[in-house]
Amino acid sequence: MIETERMNIAEAKENEINTIIQIESRKDTRDFLWIGTYEEHLNEINDPNHLLLIFKEKLDNRVVGYALIRLGFKSEIFEIRRIAITEKRQGYGREAMQALIKHAFEEMNMNRLWLDVYPDNLFGIALYEGLGMHRDGILRQNYKAERGYLDQIIYSILREEYFARK
Repeated sequence: MIETERMNIAEAKENEINTIIQIESRKDTRDFLWIGTYEEHLNEINDPNHLLLIFKEKLDNRVVGYALIRLGFKSEIFEIRRIAITEKRQGYGREAMQALIKHAFEEMNMNRLWLDVYPDNLFGIALYEGLGMHRDGILRQNYKAERGYLDQIIYSILREEYFARK
């Protein structure tokens, strides 16, 4: 388990999959990430190359978000495939990202953490840049969604950059 000031971040259990799908399906979330099926999330829970994490508020144990991580052990890559917070603009996203970055480099000894973000996710972009992540480039019209072809901006941070900022 990863502990932050306000949250416990732990590997999701099968009985929490429906909660994750509800988070993914929220109107304020669904435009920014893929909605997984029950079976996909169950496979992620059981796959050693994935971490399906659930974020719970320490005070009352309510779920405030989740993340899906893909681990590339050979190249020491920590990819944040999805991250969603239910209580926007309360600092949970920053707190979760800081904890995930710290965990990737200090606990898992990864070399690179990266993610992609859609250009209209302005709060996400501001967060990632504020955390010192590097904008690597844009995958133009890389994803076809209901709202059309979407670009994906790639952000990353390397282990050496993380420790230099620490």
